[in-house]
Amino acid sequence: MATQIPAVTRTSSASILQTNSVIRNTYILLGSSLLFSAAMAGVAMATNAPSLGLFSLLLYFGLLFFINATKNSVLGIVGVFALTGLLGYTLGPMLNYYVHNFVNGHQLIFTALGGTGVIFFGLSGYALTTRKDFSYMSGFLMSGAIVLLLGVLVQIFFPMPVLQLALSAGFMLFSSAIILFETSSIIHGGETNYIMATVSIFVALYNLFISLLNILSAFSGNRE
Repeated sequence: MATQIPAVTRTSSASILQTNSVIRNTYILLGSSLLFSAAMAGVAMATNAPSLGLFSLLLYFGLLFFINATKNSVLGIVGVFALTGLLGYTLGPMLNYYVHNFVNGHQLIFTALGGTGVIFFGLSGYALTTRKDFSYMSGFLMSGAIVLLLGVLVQIFFPMPVLQLALSAGFMLFSSAIILFETSSIIHGGETNYIMATVSIFVALYNLFISLLNILSAFSGNRE
């Protein structure tokens, strides 16, 4: 007589396989897009590309809309590389600024890059190994996003060094929380689309890197 596998067990096994697939695909796409973004940043630096200004924001939100609309197809992956390439390209002028205006510009950039890597691997590793559910952070993240947006608007019209530093610290904490939240969401089945997970984590890493760079440069004092 054949032994039947309980339906609950089959469902649980399928859920675990799906979760592992989303995690694997997310990190593969994330790693590939990070390399492509870094290459585009290098191109922008080598060509002394100018800042795209507000036009980059229009492209950014347009690509986000495109990715969301095509997240279940190959076009979604194309959109991810277009978005991450754009963000990498916009980093070029910023990185050139630090290289040309700070004696230790290269050191600041590599320190911020290393710090971003340590924070990412530390937080994602913690979420993956402990398997804690951080879904309770959704309300905090929504409130934090609103506060940071208001702060950015104030900084645009009334620029203040102290506010800029506070915003950098806020974005650093917010981005770290996003990494925890998104990783936890993948583990517990809240996020089943690896394309959207990749975009969320990539944007968090992008903001984390810029925030760390701003904070390090503020305390560097090594301007040329």
